[in-house]
Amino acid sequence: MSGSTGRTGWAGGRPRGLLRTPSAPAGPVDVEDKAAAPAPVTSPGDRLATLAGEWAPVLGRAMLGLVFVWFGFHELEHPGDWTQYVPVISESSNLAIVLVLMHGWVLFVLGFALIAGIEPRWSAALASVIMLEIVISLIVTGLSDTALRDVGVLGLAVCLTGVRHQRLALRG
Repeated sequence: MSGSTGRTGWAGGRPRGLLRTPSAPAGPVDVEDKAAAPAPVTSPGDRLATLAGEWAPVLGRAMLGLVFVWFGFHELEHPGDWTQYVPVISESSNLAIVLVLMHGWVLFVLGFALIAGIEPRWSAALASVIMLEIVISLIVTGLSDTALRDVGVLGLAVCLTGVRHQRLALRG
């Protein structure tokens, strides 16, 4: 590290020793400095909340990915069981089978992208669009337990779309 006076922290990527501490003399601080400096962690409850805040998006992303892989696998394995959910098209048609197979592949691949953390915000955004499509097609046929469950899954996908920094993520 040429020209740097501090060492870089392992996970934070910020030089250690350069962050302001509460005992440091107060100088001019702009809004960005306040947002970048972590709040001092004092109690075990604070430590647990900090840990949960850092890892909850990873856990939510992995669980959402598992749901997508699970349903994608089942759509690929038994597409005839899913044709009843294809709107407007006869469930006994070959087109319905092809659409279910395409949908199954999209779910399967997207699920693995979410689990692996490949472009997590983009993956979550695509998951949100797919879940919105699923929810709309279910609500058109009538409000059901399945539709309400999928509204919750949609909510998780939308929340993950807003998380800017995630651990265990691959970005291009």
